[in-house]
Amino acid sequence: MRELTPLCWQLLLLSTLVYCSLGQGGASLSISPDRPQFFEYESVSLSCEVQGNSAGWRVVRNSERGILSECNSTWGELKGSSCIVSLIPSDSGVYWCESGSGEHSNAVNITVHDGAVILESPALPVTEGDSVTLRCRYQVTPSDLTADFYKDGSLIRTETTGEMTIPAVSKSDEGLYKCTNSEGESPESWMTVTAGAVILESPALPVTEGDSVTLRCRYKRTPSDLTADFYKDGSLIRTETTGEMTIPAVSKSDEGLYKCTNSEGESPESRLTVTAAGQLPIPSPAVPVLSISLPRLLCSLLVGSPYLLVTIILLVKGCRSRAQGETRIPRKTHQDQLGDRVEEE
Repeated sequence: MRELTPLCWQLLLLSTLVYCSLGQGGASLSISPDRPQFFEYESVSLSCEVQGNSAGWRVVRNSERGILSECNSTWGELKGSSCIVSLIPSDSGVYWCESGSGEHSNAVNITVHDGAVILESPALPVTEGDSVTLRCRYQVTPSDLTADFYKDGSLIRTETTGEMTIPAVSKSDEGLYKCTNSEGESPESWMTVTAGAVILESPALPVTEGDSVTLRCRYKRTPSDLTADFYKDGSLIRTETTGEMTIPAVSKSDEGLYKCTNSEGESPESRLTVTAAGQLPIPSPAVPVLSISLPRLLCSLLVGSPYLLVTIILLVKGCRSRAQGETRIPRKTHQDQLGDRVEEE
């Protein structure tokens, strides 16, 4: 089994969801049914939704024991593009999508319980304004037992039907939830609320001049055909009935901050960066040949480089010392040698 690199391993509590930002591949993990808590022997379908080519993407897991593996190895069964898991307690862990090059999607913490009560809540983030229903489940099927619902440890509502609906969620509804009924208490589950329903899908990496680039105005994580207005640096540049805008050949002038609006709202701004085609490092200019006198050249070098001046002084001193040490006594001529002999006699 090939060892995989862990993505995110920060559990807020035992059943807290873990979310990471989209990787460069722009992939997302889809889970059905959309909830983080399951009973033993229930099934869950996991699939990778990838922008562009989905080849090489797989569902991987980091179990609660810290064992990294991928679907269809020792767990799960591949059916088409989905991984089907018949859950047992050892399947509890963090799941995400990963490519062969290490790009990754968001991650979801799935917990399998052998207890009597679980809280059925969204595993994936919900959007402000959405209607959300939390169900207190007994054994495998929903029940109509009276249930108390808690958020961040405080009782917020008691429902005789065993379920609680929030008609329009807001950011303040984000937090840790659990429920209790006559059969027991559920583990806690984290619910994430995102600020808006509209996002602009644009290249995360720089594009090259001449490339064709398509910007898509997306609604609730899926592309839509709603009429959308596209803005660059705050100014309206185009209205498209298909919800997407294509620039056939981008240029440096297309670089900037983009956003879109449709009938569902406005997206956050996203930067589009454009690089020049075949851009190479700028070579250093050739050094011109100057007509300059030797004294002036030496003066310029000495003034411009004190270290060079010190080096030259040391070299001069060294040469002088060496010259003095190597001074040899002149050899005597033949006549000098005869004179020395006469003096000795």
